[in-house]
Amino acid sequence: MGTTIGRREFITVLSATALAWPLAARARTPNGMVLIGFLGLERRLEKFRQGLRDLGYVERRDIAIEYRPSDPADRLPGFAAELVTLNADVIVAGGSLAVRAAQQATRTIPIVMTGTSDPVGTGFVASLARPGGNITGLSLLSPELSGKRLELLREIIKDFSRLAILLNPDDPAVVFSLRETEKAARASGMEISLVEARSREDLDGAFASIAKIRPEALVMLPASLMTRYASRIAELALNSRMPTISYFREFPGGGGLMSYGPSLDDSARRAAVYVARILKGAKPSDLPVQQPTKFELVINLKTAKALHLSVPKRLSAIADELIE
Repeated sequence: MGTTIGRREFITVLSATALAWPLAARARTPNGMVLIGFLGLERRLEKFRQGLRDLGYVERRDIAIEYRPSDPADRLPGFAAELVTLNADVIVAGGSLAVRAAQQATRTIPIVMTGTSDPVGTGFVASLARPGGNITGLSLLSPELSGKRLELLREIIKDFSRLAILLNPDDPAVVFSLRETEKAARASGMEISLVEARSREDLDGAFASIAKIRPEALVMLPASLMTRYASRIAELALNSRMPTISYFREFPGGGGLMSYGPSLDDSARRAAVYVARILKGAKPSDLPVQQPTKFELVINLKTAKALHLSVPKRLSAIADELIE
């Protein structure tokens, strides 16, 4: 990891030279524009577009974007195959399931990943410093954050000992997230219960199981499912009177208690930097995988009040956003 390029240096170099580089010769659109495939959440697509604009690219003049959603998960292989059939010059994939689908669809088209926790452990890249294949991009690799989330929960709930973990077992990076969360919880002497949800239809049953287990707090592990249906999960958590922390801001934004983790919006914007460099001839195998640089604490004060929880002044002071 020592050879990873710093974010500021990386973006500064690219911003200064982006417009000077000729567009790649592989453009497949009828009018000669470069074709970028985007496989992920629509919210991230808008942030990615912003990143491209910041680098001087104009959509429908320099580039065309083909969007495919990352949900439902069982359609991801088909969506990825469609982008390959369209001869996309680059595919941007948000989340581990989307990256895996893109990887299975092509070993030649460059893939820029965003929002995956363990790109080495999942086999997406050989190493962070030298990915070695057709995949590079941005990782969410931050093992120390698992313990931090539990500390933040403990500041609001005080002493709790029974923790439930909500996860999608089909997500290839879940092993990493689960391992680190379990490690942090056990270090604090907590009793852990695992609850699985693979689809939106599983969520009601998952919270019915949580009600039977009667934990004192809930942690949601990262997955596209949890992000896309954050509002529904927040509603179920509130109805269950369950203090819950997520990795990403969509959860408190949708009515959940709180989140702490890397900014996926920032990751999507930064993906544009990788795409720009690849379009100028760089090989994904030579572009180091970047780790997160921006982390966000978001607390929904209205939900805290509904759960009869008091948010300490210290947390309010350090929060990146307080939702009232």
